[in-house]
Amino acid sequence: MEEKTEQQENETNSKKKNHLKETLLASSEGRILLIGVTLALIYTLWLGIKLINSPEESQILIGMTATDIMFGRATAMLFGYSQELGHATIIPVCIIIETILVLLFYPLFVFSWRHLLVIKWLKNTFERIHKAAETHKVKVQRYGIIGLFVFVWLPFWMTGPVVGCVIGFLLGLKARLNIPVVLAGTSVAIFGWAFFMRRLNDRVASYSSYAAIIILILLIVIIVVGKFLHRALQENKNKT
Repeated sequence: MEEKTEQQENETNSKKKNHLKETLLASSEGRILLIGVTLALIYTLWLGIKLINSPEESQILIGMTATDIMFGRATAMLFGYSQELGHATIIPVCIIIETILVLLFYPLFVFSWRHLLVIKWLKNTFERIHKAAETHKVKVQRYGIIGLFVFVWLPFWMTGPVVGCVIGFLLGLKARLNIPVVLAGTSVAIFGWAFFMRRLNDRVASYSSYAAIIILILLIVIIVVGKFLHRALQENKNKT
């Protein structure tokens, strides 16, 4: 009996794996994930080459990448400008980073939503993003694609490409429309933030060479405190 049970479990797991492989190869989400992984590998390889040819610049770029992922594009850009990088480097790098985030996060969220692929360590993140998307969905739905574009562009709390692509999915937009709209809004936002942050950095640098770093630290503190407060409010709502 135990052998039969184990055999049935193995067959079930094998079927699930085969179904997942077929989905990854055949679905638009699977192709998006493949493009995202490929782009991430190319970007990582580029950073590795930079590390050999230009160690100082590569360290700044790695710092920008980590800052963007953890605290958002505004902090990453201010960090880059404070280290004397120009538009020609900062704008493309931020666009690539956020494009990779969307191309990786979107298909993983969809697979998790459809119970095809559940990643335990991302489960809480998916739930938080889903709740944020549900909160803003009605506002975005009122204006359709334009609403989604503006939502991604706006620099407010819990807006941006990751939440935006989830809202597009919840609104029933197909990936071939959802992803381009989100990435277009992100690119426009990055250009806007770039000129604002460059001007801010130039202005404060005239007072002190450490002023931009101080503002960056304050911005990170505000973001971290905001995240804790947002999470606390969500937990209180769930309790009530």
